Amino acid sequence: MEVDAVVVGSGPNGLVAANLLADAGWETLVIEATPKPGGAVRTEELTAPGFRNDVYSAFYPLGAASPVLAGLGLEEHGLRWRHAPAVLAHVLPDDRYVLQSRDLERTARSVAEFDERDADNLRAEHASWRRLREPLLDAIVRPFPPVRSGARLFKTLGTAEALRLARMLTLTARGLGKEKFDGAGARLLLAGNAMHTDLGPDQAGSGVFGWLLTMLGQDVGFPVPEGGAGRLTDALVNRLTAKGGEIVCGTPVIEVMLSAGRAVGVRDADGRTVRARRAVLADVPAPVLYRDLVGAEHLPARLVSDLDRFVWDDATIKVDWALSSPIPWSAAEVGQAGTVHIGADLDGLAGIANDLACGRVPHDPFLLLGQMTTADPTRSPAGTESAWAYTHVPRGDSWPDSRLRRHADRMEEVIERHAPGFRDLIAGRAIAGPAQLQKGNHSLVEGSINAGTAAIQQQLFFRPVPGLGRADTPIDRLFLASASAHPGGAVHGAPGSNAARAALARDGWAGSVYRATVRAAHRAVYR
Repeated sequence: MEVDAVVVGSGPNGLVAANLLADAGWETLVIEATPKPGGAVRTEELTAPGFRNDVYSAFYPLGAASPVLAGLGLEEHGLRWRHAPAVLAHVLPDDRYVLQSRDLERTARSVAEFDERDADNLRAEHASWRRLREPLLDAIVRPFPPVRSGARLFKTLGTAEALRLARMLTLTARGLGKEKFDGAGARLLLAGNAMHTDLGPDQAGSGVFGWLLTMLGQDVGFPVPEGGAGRLTDALVNRLTAKGGEIVCGTPVIEVMLSAGRAVGVRDADGRTVRARRAVLADVPAPVLYRDLVGAEHLPARLVSDLDRFVWDDATIKVDWALSSPIPWSAAEVGQAGTVHIGADLDGLAGIANDLACGRVPHDPFLLLGQMTTADPTRSPAGTESAWAYTHVPRGDSWPDSRLRRHADRMEEVIERHAPGFRDLIAGRAIAGPAQLQKGNHSLVEGSINAGTAAIQQQLFFRPVPGLGRADTPIDRLFLASASAHPGGAVHGAPGSNAARAALARDGWAGSVYRATVRAAHRAVYR
C-alpha cells in the first residue's frame, strides 16, 4: 500500500495533522495501535450502564480557545461544547473554597472573601488578558520562534510590557500569586491550576501555566464535549473521512522505514508495510519515536545522548465513579463547579510537589476532580453523577491491584472529608493506575499524561531535547506530531498542526530551500 502521508497514532494531534494534510489534497492514512481512535480523548461506560466516563482527559479550556481547532470547524461535524454552572472550585482543608465562574463579577466576589482588594486585582488582570489574548494564543500554538504571531504580540504589548511578560514566564506560581494578588483565594487559583501540569507552586515556570489556565477559565471556561470527550474525536474523524482520509485501528507500528536518510514508510507488528510518498508524522512520545521506531543507529549521537536526559512528567492514578446522586459537598456551591481541586492549601501543594520530587507517595493526595454530569447532563441518568478524580504519584513505583484499591480508598476519604456521605453514593467505580493507563493508550508511558515534563528546561526549543523547537527531525520527511513537541501537553492540536505545516513546507515549491535550511540547523545542533 502507498499513500502520500502516514500518521502514526490517532490522538488529537495525529488527527489534526491528518485533517490538515487531507485539506491540502494529500492521500493520508492514520494508523492506530489500539482498537479505537482518539488517544487520550475517549469515552466509555467504565463504571455502570448508562454512565459515560471519559477514559483519560475531560475538560478542554485550551481546546475551546485553540486557533488550531477553531480553524477546523468541528462544530460542523458534531462537536458541541457544554459548561457547568461554575468553572472551578478549590476547596481548602478547612472547607473554605474559592469559586471561579465565567461571570467575572461572581469570581471577583469569591476572591474578595479572602481579600477584598482582589476583586479589583482580578478585574485588572482579566482586562490585561483580553488585550493580549489573541496574539498570545496564536504565538503559543505556532512553531518556536513564532515570528509573525510573536511580532503581533510585541506590537500589542510594546517593549516594556513584552519584557515583563518574558519575566513572568520564569516565575513560580507562588511568586506570581504574590505579585498579582493579595489574598489566598486568588493565589490558589493560580497554584491549583499549575498542578494540572507536573509543576508544584515553587517550581520555575509554574506561574505561567497557572495563570494561563486561570485566565482561560475566566474567558472560555473549562468546557466539555456534549456526550463525552469521545465526541471531539468523532468530530475529527468525521471531518477527516469526509476529506478522503482513512484510519486503521488495532495495528501497532513497530518501525519507521528509512532509505538514504529519508522516512519512506512504516512497518506494522504483522510485517505489513505502508509506503509514504511524502511524509511520515508520528503522534507518539519522542523517546518512543527515536529509540523504538527509528533506532539510535540512524540518529545523531548527540540527539541520542540528549534523549538520556529527557524527563517524563509524574505518573497518574485515576478513579471513575458512578454516583447515585450529585456529590454532597459541605459547601453547597462547590457542587456547581465542573472541576474541583481538593486536598491542600498553597503550602500543602508545595509539600505534595516535594513528596513527588523525592519519590514519595503523598499521604494526603491532591485531587483534580470532575463532576461530569454537572457539566453535561447527557453523561448519566437523571439525578445521578458521573465523576472522576486523578492524582499524581512518583514514576517507577509498582502498583498491584491491592495497592491501587487502597489508594483509591484514600482518594475517596479525601472527598468524604469535604462531602460527608460521598462513599454511600458509589454505585460503581473503575481504577486505572500507571500500567493500566499505558496499556489503554501507549503514549501514556508509565501513566505520564503530558508526554514529558512541563518544566522550563524542557519547553520551547528545549522540547523534547535542545533543538529547533519545531516538528522537523534529523530524518528527512519524518515529523514529530505529539505532545512531546512544542508547545506540549493539553488538547489543542498545536503539535499536530505544526507537524502538518512542516511536512507541507518541506514538500512545497520552496522545498529544496526548506530542506537545506533544516539540514544545516540540525548539523549545527547535533554535530
